[in-house]
Amino acid sequence: MDSNGYSDPFVKCLKPDMGKKAKNKTQIKKKTLNPEYNEEFSYEIKHGELAKKTLDISVWDYDMGKSNDFIGCQLGITAKGECLKHWYECLKNKDKKIERWHVLFHQNNMEAEAD
Repeated sequence: MDSNGYSDPFVKCLKPDMGKKAKNKTQIKKKTLNPEYNEEFSYEIKHGELAKKTLDISVWDYDMGKSNDFIGCQLGITAKGECLKHWYECLKNKDKKIERWHVLFHQNNMEAEAD
């Protein structure tokens, strides 16, 4: 949360082994603590190779002129807890949308990226 009591969150999707063309971001939702996104991104990949790959989906607070703050969950093979369970459920259910709500958290030990 910023000093005004709100955040300016956005979601970042990154498939690290594909370089810049694999980076996608949602729109920034200004001044909210309860963002909802109805945006989709897709990547071409064989289902059998998916478990060996990493897709990093993370939530960030946009800060103009300084580093963005990590404020959310991450989905992918390096995730933990419910986020990791969600990732495994996605891997098990080919061609099916798996939707879940995730509680956002602030993780001080994660370095923010300025984008």
